[in-house]
Amino acid sequence: QVQLVESGGGLVQAGGSLRLSCAASGRTFNSMGWFRQAPGKEREFVAIISRIPDSTIYADSVKGRFVISRDNAKNTLYLQMNSLKPEDTAVYYCAARRTIGTMTASLDYDYWGQGTQVTVSS
Repeated sequence: QVQLVESGGGLVQAGGSLRLSCAASGRTFNSMGWFRQAPGKEREFVAIISRIPDSTIYADSVKGRFVISRDNAKNTLYLQMNSLKPEDTAVYYCAARRTIGTMTASLDYDYWGQGTQVTVSS
């Protein structure tokens, strides 16, 4: 049974940091990524990491502040979020797909976590 379990969300002051984790089980995945959705907005791409090709891609809004990483032995995905801004406030979702390729659209991902709330106060 495929399962993605997220942790690490919470409330933080602007300029602070959080690290999100996503523990995967039941499958191995070629690509894993993070998406977020703020109230009244569409779900948007944040960052992805893939094995084939070996690459990472970041949204322009988080480039230089967020770092995505993956521990293959633990089958766990991470998102280190630094210099957080109020506009980063959203529900963050972990997503995964098995097939080869680097995709940034949410519709390309087959498996999803439950989402974790990140709130950045000013």
